[in-house]
Order: sequence, then C-alpha cells, then structure tokens
Amino acid sequence: MKAYDIVIAGGGPAGLAAAAAAKRAGNDSILILERDGELGGILNQCIHNGFGLHTFKEELTGPEYAYRFICQVKELGIDYKLNTMIMDISPDKTVTAMNREDGMFQIQAKAVILAMGCRERPRGALNIPGYRPAGIFSAGTAQRLVNIEGYMPGREVVILGSGDIGLIMARRMTLEGAKVKVVAELMPYSGGLKRNIVQCLDDYGIPLKLSHTVVDIEGKERVSAVTIAEVGPDRKPIPGTEERYTCDTLLLSCGLIPENELSRAAGVRMDPVTSGPEVNESLETSIPGIFACGNVLHVHDLVDYVSEEAGRAGENAVKYINNGCVDQRRSDVVKLAVGKGVRYTVPSTIDAERMDDLLTVRFRVGDVYKNAYVSVWFDDERVLHSKKRILAPGEMEQIILKKKQLLEHPGLQKITVGIEME
Repeated sequence: MKAYDIVIAGGGPAGLAAAAAAKRAGNDSILILERDGELGGILNQCIHNGFGLHTFKEELTGPEYAYRFICQVKELGIDYKLNTMIMDISPDKTVTAMNREDGMFQIQAKAVILAMGCRERPRGALNIPGYRPAGIFSAGTAQRLVNIEGYMPGREVVILGSGDIGLIMARRMTLEGAKVKVVAELMPYSGGLKRNIVQCLDDYGIPLKLSHTVVDIEGKERVSAVTIAEVGPDRKPIPGTEERYTCDTLLLSCGLIPENELSRAAGVRMDPVTSGPEVNESLETSIPGIFACGNVLHVHDLVDYVSEEAGRAGENAVKYINNGCVDQRRSDVVKLAVGKGVRYTVPSTIDAERMDDLLTVRFRVGDVYKNAYVSVWFDDERVLHSKKRILAPGEMEQIILKKKQLLEHPGLQKITVGIEME
C-alpha cells in the first residue's frame, strides 16, 4: 500500500488551493486524486468572466482562474492522478481508488481533505408532471455541451430555477442564437447573485417570473411546450394562472447540493441544512484528520471564497500532521447557533484556544431582508450589530470573529448569529 501524508479528494478549485497551501506550509507528501481527465473541475466549462476579483485582484474567466492554480500545483511539484475514481475513504484514512493504469489501489494517508465539490439537484426531486421527452437538461449539462463539446441543446428555451448557472445559461444560450422565453422560479426570490440577474436577464430582456413553477411538459419524442403556473405561499400551483410556452428545450437550475457520498460512507457527521460535513474552526470534520472545504462543505457563490477556505484546510491538515496526528480537539468548545433568519453557519464549533487570530464565519439567510441588522450574541450579550441594506438567500454572508474577543469571555458556551429588524 502506498502512503502519502495528505490525500486530496478532488482536483477542482478547492483541491488545487488546498494542495498549494499545504505544500507552502512545508509538507512535500501530497497527492490529488481527480476523476476527470484534467485538473480544474467545473471551472473548465465556466467560460464567463467574474472570477478572481478577490484572489487575484483582476477579472478572469473560469478556465483562466483554474489555470493559475494548476500552474501553482505543477510548479510546486505536487503529485496528482487524473481519471481516478475514489471508491472509499475509511475512518482510519485509507483511501481506495481505481483507474486504468493502476487498477484498484489503496493509499494510507495521515490526513484527507474532502474537496469533491457539488452537483446539481436532480430532476427526479422536482416532481414535474408530464412526459419524459428529449430536450430536458440540467443547466450544468447544457453549459458543458455548449462551452466544451460545441453542441447546441436547443433553439427555444424555458429555464426552471434561477440559480446562478441557470441565469448564466440564459445569457449564454441567447448569445448563441437561441430564444430564452422565460425563467421561472418557485421561490418568491431568486437563488442567484443580483449581478447575474442584471447582467444575464435584464440586459437581454429575459423575463424572470418569481413564485412560478412548471406544471406540465408536452411532447413525447422531444419537448414541444411547457406550462408554468404561479404558486401560492404553500408552493402549490394556483389554478387559472397557467401560461403555455412552446419550446424545444427545458433547462433545470434548481440548486446545488454538496457531493458527499464518500463523506457519509466514511462516517463523517453531516449538517442537515447544508448537506455537507459539520466542521470546527480548523475545517476538521467529526473524524480527526479528515478536513472539508469548498462546495463539498457548503455551496459557495464565489470561487474566490472557495480558494481562501481551501487554503486554510490545507494549512490545518499540515498542522495536524506536524502535531503527530493526535486529536487535540477538546470537549469544551463554543457552539455556533443560528438565530432568527439564519439557516446555518460554517463552522459549527470553535475552540478559542486553537483558532487563528481572525476567523471567518460564513452563513446564509432564509429570506430576503431589507435594512436589517446582522447581530452576534456571546451567550446573552450582543457583541455585534451591523446594518445591511439587503440580505438575500442567493448571497452568502460572513462575519469575522477575533480570537482576542473570545478569550475575553471565559466560560463562553454559545455564539448566536441572527437577523434583527429595527
């Protein structure tokens, strides 16, 4: 059995950034395992710009952003295997994988970093009535067909869901000559970034219908039309509000979910809200020495934040190894709790003694709030009260906690993050 200090599951933006950070932190025994034929992950098909403003202080396309990190990995001499599927990760950090060259093989790691990314929510979970004809694609599949393989999925398009990929594909299909007739969103707010609504829909005159969903799909061989209807507060269609659109393509952009089959099989404790692992301030999961970062942990809206988070995971994996792979976690940690309006926080626990001087806590809200306050309580004492002009589920929020501040509150049991209206 081969042995590496750190095995990274995934060679996308999170895996690349974690590997580069671990190498710079002084570890030379690192292996990236990537199931695709090249490094870079989903960024290779994201040919639009808007990446890298935080990390590189310039605007890049997805492939350009990925290439910067691929170059770092190659220049640092980090090992990687492509076309390699991880079959299993055991709690003792034995990684079982397979590829054509090596067949089935095992690697004993001292630390594992989970960086498998996320996948689109499948159509089967959406309960759309009607036939199952050709012409129905997830937005990410359509993006790959157009941007990498050079195929046009269709000419008359309806999009269900206003996630960022769906919004971007509305623009992409329009630029390629298709007619995007409507984007329907079940919720009363968009699931995507505000800038994508403006740049991808408003700029091209594509209507966005909130509180609408698809109630019928017509066509046996190929989609010929879809019917959408308004939904009430109970998310059920309102009779009499149906609108029929002729089309040959239906794109589904109904959210992303972390790719966590390997995490669950390893016995990692999962967060029911994010569908990703529960982690502490070091991005360490419930299993000592297994770390998680990027979209496998919780779905991000900016890849810059993925890279930043992954860099911390890489550095913390090296610290874990340098400390003799001993579980140094204590039981008297501070728990992060969600207050009104907040769906989850990452991390979910903090050890004030072990945390960095500054710790970024990321979270998402459950509704749209205007002129609201993000508040933080240390037990019952409010220590932060920051006004925000607008808070929306499609935009990830963050607060910065200071180590000094936590240490000044000995006996602190709970930190609560919530939304207040005043």
